[in-house]
Amino acid sequence: MASSNFSQKETEGDYFYEESEATDFLIPPIERGRVNLFFVLVFLISLFFLGKVFYLQFPKGSYYKEVAEGNRLRIEKIRANRGLIYDANGKSLVKNRTEFYSVKMPEEKIIDKRIPYEEALKMMTSGSKEVKVRIEPKREYLGGEAFSHLLGFCGKISKEELSSNLGKENYDLTDSIGKDGLELYYEKILKGKDGKQKIEVDPKGNEKKILNEEPTYDGKDIILSIDLDLQKKAEEAFRRYAGKNAKGAVVIMDPRNGQVLSLLSFPTYDNNSLNNEQFWQKLSTDKNSPLINRAIAGLYPSGSIIKPVIALGALEEGLIDNETTVLSTGGIKIGKWFFPDWKPSGHGRVNLVDALSWSINTFFYYIGGGYEGFEGLGPEKINFYLKSVGLGEKTGIDLPNEKAGFVPSKEWKEKTRNEPWYIGDTYNLSIGQGDLLVTPLQVANYTAAIANGGTLFEPSILKDSSKIIKEKIFKKENIDLVKLGLRAVVTRGSAQSLSSLGISVAGKTGTAQVEGASPHAWFTGFAPYPNPQIVITVLIENGGKGSNLAVKITKEILQYYFNLL
Repeated sequence: MASSNFSQKETEGDYFYEESEATDFLIPPIERGRVNLFFVLVFLISLFFLGKVFYLQFPKGSYYKEVAEGNRLRIEKIRANRGLIYDANGKSLVKNRTEFYSVKMPEEKIIDKRIPYEEALKMMTSGSKEVKVRIEPKREYLGGEAFSHLLGFCGKISKEELSSNLGKENYDLTDSIGKDGLELYYEKILKGKDGKQKIEVDPKGNEKKILNEEPTYDGKDIILSIDLDLQKKAEEAFRRYAGKNAKGAVVIMDPRNGQVLSLLSFPTYDNNSLNNEQFWQKLSTDKNSPLINRAIAGLYPSGSIIKPVIALGALEEGLIDNETTVLSTGGIKIGKWFFPDWKPSGHGRVNLVDALSWSINTFFYYIGGGYEGFEGLGPEKINFYLKSVGLGEKTGIDLPNEKAGFVPSKEWKEKTRNEPWYIGDTYNLSIGQGDLLVTPLQVANYTAAIANGGTLFEPSILKDSSKIIKEKIFKKENIDLVKLGLRAVVTRGSAQSLSSLGISVAGKTGTAQVEGASPHAWFTGFAPYPNPQIVITVLIENGGKGSNLAVKITKEILQYYFNLL
């Protein structure tokens, strides 16, 4: 009998095997702990995959459904027509032109190039599946460079604009948006709402059928208070006298309601060319800053055009009346400091009407800062009255990027310059020099408030939308006296060339000194006197005396406006 590795032994009726001596290896039993670990790992892995399946099926189910649906559907935007802009007489200032672009298919992500209408028509009728024609609206401006700053322009939306509150409303990176001027300010009105259509496509991206559409709502048209012909006439007059390369601004308003009839900034630019990258780079780096709207954002010392406001402050405080006189001898001296008048020999004894008509500095030194026992307004009250006519804050006009200007104070100087306020600061402020900064629009607005008897408006370019800021800012008798002085500027003062117009004009010239350069030339005035229909403010940067070019520009505009040519 062959030998066995195990021998059988009988023990209490049972059998067991005993390892024989010939066995040379041992099979160990599996440890119970390892078995448990194995089943735990299997359980955890199974649980993970089950959880993943659950996550993909439920929380992310709708997402992957949309992804799958997107492989079958293509969403196309239907562009809304941008609202049009008309002048006060219904003349169109813009139009919407259609441009055509070839687009690669089926991705429809890359716009190849702009193509002419004839080529686009051929492509649309060819049934080609390789390229498609995309129709894009293009804004065209009709008023020429006279309207560049007023209307602004449109351009491709930036990522920053897209992430803004405005950009989240019906925009994507293929959209255009108002970038400046009225196009930007009234973007929400002009934009409209783009529509959409869902198109079913095959696996290759080819169109099968249109499933449904969302309607398109065109933007609303707006009508301005601006007169196109007056705007062009103002541009023509400015260029004729100031020169084609001059910098400055013209603002024309109706003082009866605060409506802006014309608003120009120089130099201008062609807003139809801003889609040209080279042209844009040239404008943005031009040292003359043609993109700045100087009418609302140019900051200038006012010079003598501020004197009517100083006079009104002194009248309101009871410091002077129509009989108050001051002796003008060519200036005043305080210690070692001398504050000159523009006429070295002086003007003799003068009253308020004389002082306004000839812009006599000495009179305003007296009523602003005081002299030899004569009490002046002082810096705090000057600050108060300048702010009462809207200086130092934005007018609220319906244009973007307006500047507030600046009215200095004792506290400001002590804090920012670590210097005390001197009497010389008060004298300078009284004649519109020093740290006072104004915009041409602010000057036109307070001139309108004087012209209409004391009502300060929030200027408006949208027709019939002006608002009153405050009324009766000065007493009627005080305004009438100052208006009499402004009328004398034309009848016997620094703007006598306007007396030959055939209508009664009142106003104030100004020559604002600029360190190291020629002074800025100002004129601000109204007609007819005493019940005006129009206010005109002209500024020419470094234009010399206000009684020269600024008055000539004003005269030509008034001749046109009142049919006096």
